[in-house]
Formats: sequence, C-alpha cells, structure tokens
Amino acid sequence: MVLSSRSVGKGVLLSLICLLFLGVMPIISNSRPPEVGALSFAFALSVWQVIFAIPVFGIELQKGVKGIFDAGLSRHEKKRLPFVAISTGAAFGLSTYLYVLGVQKAGAANAAIAIQAYPLFAILWESLFLKRTKSAIELALTAVLIGTLFYLGTGGTFRLSGLSPWFLVSLCVPLLWSIAHVIIKEELGRTPITPVQVTFFRATISTVFLFVLVAIMAPEEILHAGRSIFQITSAVMGLVYFLELIVWFYAVRHIDVSLASSITTPWPALTMVLAVVFLGNSIELYQVIALVIVVGCIYGLTLAGLKNVKPRENVT
Repeated sequence: MVLSSRSVGKGVLLSLICLLFLGVMPIISNSRPPEVGALSFAFALSVWQVIFAIPVFGIELQKGVKGIFDAGLSRHEKKRLPFVAISTGAAFGLSTYLYVLGVQKAGAANAAIAIQAYPLFAILWESLFLKRTKSAIELALTAVLIGTLFYLGTGGTFRLSGLSPWFLVSLCVPLLWSIAHVIIKEELGRTPITPVQVTFFRATISTVFLFVLVAIMAPEEILHAGRSIFQITSAVMGLVYFLELIVWFYAVRHIDVSLASSITTPWPALTMVLAVVFLGNSIELYQVIALVIVVGCIYGLTLAGLKNVKPRENVT
C-alpha cells in the first residue's frame, strides 16, 4: 500500500482521537450500576453500537457508497467475506465481554495497562502473516515488555503465585483485537468495504454472538440483559465504543496497525487519572513503573519498526 505523507498525517491524528476514547472507556464500564453483570453489559452496549451504526450505515448507502455491495467483487471475495465477518465479529463479541469483565475484576488501571500488549500481538501477527522480520533491538524490547507485563500481573512481586487470573483475562482482549484487526486491515486494503460497513457488520455479529453467549452461559439473565439496554451507562459506552471503532478503522486505512496502536499507547495514563477522580481508585507505584516501561518499550518498537520500512514514494 503506497501512502502519501498527508495520508500518514491523517492516520496519526485519528489514532490520537482513539487515544482519548480508549482512556475514557474503562471508566464508563466501571461506572455501570452494580446489579448489571459484565456479560449483560457487554450485550447491552453492543446493541447500542448497532443502533448508532444503522443511521450512519444508511447515510453512506444513500450517498451511493456501495462498498462491500459493489458488484465488481470476485467470486472468491464473495465466498471469503462472510467467513471473515462471522469470525472477526465473534472475536470482537468475546473480547467485549472479556474487556468489561477484566476492567471490573482486575481494576481499570491494571486492565488498561494489560491491554497495552496489543502492539505486541499486532507485531507478532504482522511478522507471521505479513512476513515482516524483526531486528535484534525489537526482540529485546519485546522481551522487556513481556517481563514488565508479568511484573504488573504479579502485583509488582515477580512471584508466579501472585499472578492475577483477571489480569490474564485482560490480556486476552488485545490478543483477540490484534488477530481481528490484522485480518480487517487486509480486507480494507483488498476490498471496497468501508470502515462504516466494517463497524456495522462487526457490531451486529458481535451482538448476536453475545446474545447466544448469554443464552448458553446464563439463560436466566436474558431478561436482565434486555433491561440493561435501557441503562444510560450502556448507551454512553455503546456510543463511545462505536465512535472509537469508526475512527480506528479509518486510522488503519492510512497507517499500519502496529503504528496506529503505538500512537494510542499512553491512554492508560488518562485512565489512571480518571479512575482516581471519578471512581475513587488508588494508583500503586508498581503500576506507574509498569506503565512507563510499557510505553517506553512500545515507542521503542515503533521507532525500530519504522527504520525497517522502506521509503514510499508520494502520491497525490
């Protein structure tokens, strides 16, 4: 994909906007009424994402933007896209539930830092599937990043016995995000599908997946999950998450997933401040140390990765 400096600038700006949305989301999630469980809340906010996506999706079609409905799609693309949509939608649905659960159980600050493993996973998948080799410095920074996440997960003790299972749950969120985003990144470059269409189909499939999950895991909670839709917190979370998705998919249309995610890296610092102010949380020294090291490693990985990128010629 050949990009101009103007296109890269748009990607950077959009990634910075994502940073703000990401920093606020854990606070909204943990501000929900105590009687609303993680699974019910994940389902309810996903419903709101669909509600917010429908008019935007319709407006785009009215403007004549066909996107995925373009008749020029090859037979192979028509067969592949439904599988891609269902698999990534299910992954996002599961990650939404684990996100809400992780933020609740591990705490907003710990979960926020854990989710910073996203660039680590993104770099891994780009290496495996896109054949992007990594230098010695990148491997060294990756090792430090993994060690720091282990330090955080053990409460600053480095003792395996102190490893929080809820921290591991939080790590599953960036794992699922990175897999799905790398797949979608390739689809955005290969097919005419638009970010709005990606968001609409993702939200719709995620909602269906979460409803099935509620029916299987807690059938007695179906009515309660339905009532959770009418909670103001669910609507606000759905709106912020929807906006973050739209902005994110436009960002990765202009720059690589690993670069975009690296730009959003400092968002846990915003979450920490907001958690103290609005949730009354206390922040431990080991959390601050872990955040500083994680941010440093990710920026180091970004700079090292950029040195390996061959210059691209400008286009108009």
